[in-house]
Amino acid sequence: MPPHLHRLRTGFVATTVAAVGMAVALPAGASAATSSSSARVQVNAAPSWTAKTASTGAVAASATLQLSAVLQLRNTAAATALARAVSDPKSKTYGHYWTPAAWRAAFAPTSAQITSVTSWLTKQGFIVGTVPANGRYVSFSGTAAQAEAAFGTSLSGFVKAGASVIANTKPATVPKALAGVVAGITGLDTSARSVSDRTTGDAAKPTVKAAAVAPSPAAVPADQLPPPEPVFRNSGPCSKYYGSKPATGFVDPLKDKLAYVPCGYKPSQLRGAYQLDQTQAIGADGRGVVVAVVDAYASPNILSDAQHYSAVNDPQHPFRSYQLDQNLPLTFTHTDECGANGWYGEETLDVEAVHAMAPGANILYVGGASCYDSDLSAAVNTVVDNGLANVITNSYGDAGEDGIPVVELIENEQTNLQAAAEGISILFSSGDNGDEIADIGTREADYQASDPLVTAVGGTTLAVGATNNWQREIGWGTGVAPLVGNTFPLPAVYQAGGGGGQSHLFDQPFYQQGVVPKKISEYDTTTPTRAVPDVAMDADAQTGMLVGESQMFPDGSVQYSEYRIGGTSLASPLMAGLTAVYDQYLHFSLGFLNPVLYYLNGSVAFHDIKDGTAITAGVVRVNYANSFDASEGLTTSLRTFNQTGTIYTRKGYDDVTGVGTPNGVNFLLSLASVLSPAKAHAPTK
Repeated sequence: MPPHLHRLRTGFVATTVAAVGMAVALPAGASAATSSSSARVQVNAAPSWTAKTASTGAVAASATLQLSAVLQLRNTAAATALARAVSDPKSKTYGHYWTPAAWRAAFAPTSAQITSVTSWLTKQGFIVGTVPANGRYVSFSGTAAQAEAAFGTSLSGFVKAGASVIANTKPATVPKALAGVVAGITGLDTSARSVSDRTTGDAAKPTVKAAAVAPSPAAVPADQLPPPEPVFRNSGPCSKYYGSKPATGFVDPLKDKLAYVPCGYKPSQLRGAYQLDQTQAIGADGRGVVVAVVDAYASPNILSDAQHYSAVNDPQHPFRSYQLDQNLPLTFTHTDECGANGWYGEETLDVEAVHAMAPGANILYVGGASCYDSDLSAAVNTVVDNGLANVITNSYGDAGEDGIPVVELIENEQTNLQAAAEGISILFSSGDNGDEIADIGTREADYQASDPLVTAVGGTTLAVGATNNWQREIGWGTGVAPLVGNTFPLPAVYQAGGGGGQSHLFDQPFYQQGVVPKKISEYDTTTPTRAVPDVAMDADAQTGMLVGESQMFPDGSVQYSEYRIGGTSLASPLMAGLTAVYDQYLHFSLGFLNPVLYYLNGSVAFHDIKDGTAITAGVVRVNYANSFDASEGLTTSLRTFNQTGTIYTRKGYDDVTGVGTPNGVNFLLSLASVLSPAKAHAPTK
């Protein structure tokens, strides 16, 4: 049996089935090959969360559903072995990537298998839609009544995490003739929705959350998307670089002297901190490399905003119109419950951050039809299946891992395997809620960052000096202490931080073995599991990036405006841009990054962030009370650093920053040494 990259697991005691070269545990009571009728097989269990959530009633029989049948790969063990072999620097075939056509020929469902599925769906009265070239899924639509009849299930409404959703309350089955072809059906459980991993560090502008309204899958043309969100602007005073403007007149409760929050780092400051100014001095700026940015929906002003932003803040590196391409659906759905216009800022941040780090790279924006996980997964698959990019950055995720439908795990795993085989780097933000205890009440890593086939990018608090030099990084964990009199009473209240911790879905992947301490990988299990994140970059909104975006002003006009923003939504595109520069310089697609990142663990390639749990630094932040101007007053608070809860930075691998942050040119030289046959070992300090 070929070696597996990892094994998918859940906390359920259940039957397992072979899927994507791993054992996939189905929820209790599920079976991959039996049902109440011997002529049918089960493909979806009833979600476990429905047993402890009150139903709001049956789904209307005439309700329209958008569904997909996820299909199995052929020869999944060989596909898994291939993905590892071309990604592992210790392998003789490291970097021997496959083309999308070669992948399809070896592993995609056959045309006969796809026809068997589409024919059956058509006979059930469904309208069959898209089937990508790799046969990852067959999209189809129909009524709730048709779905219940076809899959032998029942559908009910629920309110989960404040959002109205539907789910199947009985297992879903398909004819036995489709066993081994259909992995499952997406859309029967609509609870899996991604949120943007960006934050301004101001409660007045939270990250996008799904609203508690009835699902509205009606198609909306791109030119009918809602206008931009209300304007958000940062108040002064602020520092031009870290610590440049001392905050006087306050009682300082911390070891480090207080200064005002940075105004927002500009591209030259970020490039300088990570030493990309040195690579760009010799022409390595990402040219010839394509970075795909995947988010939901599409900002109508993205090109003009990016061009305006670069002209004002980075005039030496203008954003050329030919550098941005877009791949968008004809229509979008679920605009209300997803907060469609909230994603415009996410797209703006991602595009401008990639360009800041790799101003010569081409950017492909791929907009998901909604924030539903299946739509975002389809967008990523579009890039992978057509070989449209070298690097993909995804600044979104699910809070924790609980309740993710198994079929969606399988679908994403298949896409990630193909990406690894093709030499495409897939990056995901690790999340903005730290260990998730403050947000959802339990200690969990976020999905999809927890998938072992993606690079999870965690967050730091970055100090950039007067000469755009790297001064230090601290694990990102922000506490807020409002001003009382002339002091800031501690302890500060936790606000946000880089996601990390232990996965409860995936076993420990091969590349983390011997690197991740047991106290992290076995935090609450008896066997080692996947740890998050893998690497980190600047994410703290207090040391975030200045971005420019068209926003809605109080008078109803839409105008370009700038503000500081952070979150691991910043860290992921920063890492994507850095990867693009290195791909160009090395004349080599680094592909799936994790094996080489862990191979270089402990070397000069990384800044090892190891501050422990001490809270010794912070900045003073002044905000507009109304997020726009001083007409309603100002608020002043201390924002403390390194308040990370049960996850914290330490020597070596840690669950806030992974193996560390890229150490500029040393990282590049270390990568080059791995690619050289003369170098048998990673560089050491």
